[in-house]
Amino acid sequence: MSKTLIAAALMGTATLAQAASFALSSPDIKANALIDKKFEFNGFGCSGENKSPALKWSDAPKDTKSFAVTVYDPDAPTGSGWWHWFVINIPATVTELKPDAGNVSGANLPQGAKHVRIDYGVAGWGGVCPPEGDKPHRYIFTVHALKTDKLDIPPDATAALAGFMVNANSIGKASFTAKYGRPKAK
Repeated sequence: MSKTLIAAALMGTATLAQAASFALSSPDIKANALIDKKFEFNGFGCSGENKSPALKWSDAPKDTKSFAVTVYDPDAPTGSGWWHWFVINIPATVTELKPDAGNVSGANLPQGAKHVRIDYGVAGWGGVCPPEGDKPHRYIFTVHALKTDKLDIPPDATAALAGFMVNANSIGKASFTAKYGRPKAK
């Protein structure tokens, strides 16, 4: 095998290894655990604090130019799931979102980052709020490493459009899932 092919193979292995080490975590929500009520929405019969959790990531792919963060409930009884949070244009130098970064004011986001409108109809965090009595829903927290500095999407873009743009520019992602349910009312 030529030195060029060996070098290419080694570079591919290093890239795969780095992509495999890309990780997302939260000091507030543990993977595969139950989400605390304080992250519940405040409305639609839910009465939480509607504040987003802190998120941290590490070992992003080396060619990352920006990040996007999403939180999605595939179990929502809508036929298409439910987007709870969508943040784009997070600079590549940022490796965390602080508690309540999802505040609709945008004041707690890193400079340059912006919220995308979610299924609650707002651009910001929309807390967990599954229907009473449903089995606990899964909430998938994901950080996406992107090959572009900025996604240029309209201010009123839907999460579906933003998702298309994120996936078209993705070079890696890291996720964890946690659950939340509400007991049936008595």
